[in-house]
Amino acid sequence: MVTRWAATTGPREVLLAEPRSFCAGVERAIEAVRRSLSTVDGPVFVRKQVVHNSHVVHELEALGAVFVEELDDVPEGATVVFSAHGVSPAVRAQAAEQHLDVIDATCPLVSKVHAEALRFTGRGDTVVFIGHAGHEETEGTMGHAPERMRLVGSVDDVANLDVPDPERVSYLSQTTLAVDETRDIVAALRHRFPALRGPKSDDICYATTNRQHALHAIAAEADLVLVLGSPNSSNSVRLVELSRRLGTPAHLIDDLGDIRPEWVADARRVGLTAGASAPPQLVTDVLSALRGLGPLQTTTHRVATETVTFAVPQKAQRR
Repeated sequence: MVTRWAATTGPREVLLAEPRSFCAGVERAIEAVRRSLSTVDGPVFVRKQVVHNSHVVHELEALGAVFVEELDDVPEGATVVFSAHGVSPAVRAQAAEQHLDVIDATCPLVSKVHAEALRFTGRGDTVVFIGHAGHEETEGTMGHAPERMRLVGSVDDVANLDVPDPERVSYLSQTTLAVDETRDIVAALRHRFPALRGPKSDDICYATTNRQHALHAIAAEADLVLVLGSPNSSNSVRLVELSRRLGTPAHLIDDLGDIRPEWVADARRVGLTAGASAPPQLVTDVLSALRGLGPLQTTTHRVATETVTFAVPQKAQRR
């Protein structure tokens, strides 16, 4: 192992994508759990991972948060935090039946998609939701009108769509998708359903878009791209896929411990970014590790300045 790492030594440049790491929705959700932990008498339960990052979850667990998969595991009358990915009306109804004290940390941009789903289906449309099957955001959104929504994940899925009225079709999308692939799916939908209607503004959130644009700015110049994020983080996985589509090898890493020496042995220019749910400290840790392999020059490539902030849920504020 020492010999393998010795082959990685030497001068290196890191191309830092900016923006990277936490977005406003992630910061809001984490703060909602933190505030609840400091004020609630008794345990604070969190349904699913509040954001898709193992480090965040472990940190909050260390502070006392109890993560559960479903509300069946939450005692009646307890406090529960809904994750940033949102939930379906059925989950909210179950919480009411169990008399749970709910703190809703759903990202406001996900809530926007929920509202659009209700509005579009309410006017009689079939809503095609572009998203990934099994993802919590997809399940939460589709749950608002399951009988009037259809899920597609690729251009090929569009050909198999069955809708009652081709003249009344709308589309929505998961907030963490690849911008270019989603654009292709929308084009396929519009080709099949010329009367297709969509949201007034893109559902893919500003943070996902910015991180993809920032990676696009550095990928062509890099020998290798490292993306910090957990495997279940949709926006992080999309960054890896984007780099590979652009022709640059890329790897998803939860932290610096996942870096393999053979990846960096011949990489003199390393692109580095982090998904919207990855803590900024992880980037610092990777830079420190690379600096230990030899002289390191860092260059930041900024494509946008993010000023978006979301207030912590009112119930958490009152606490």
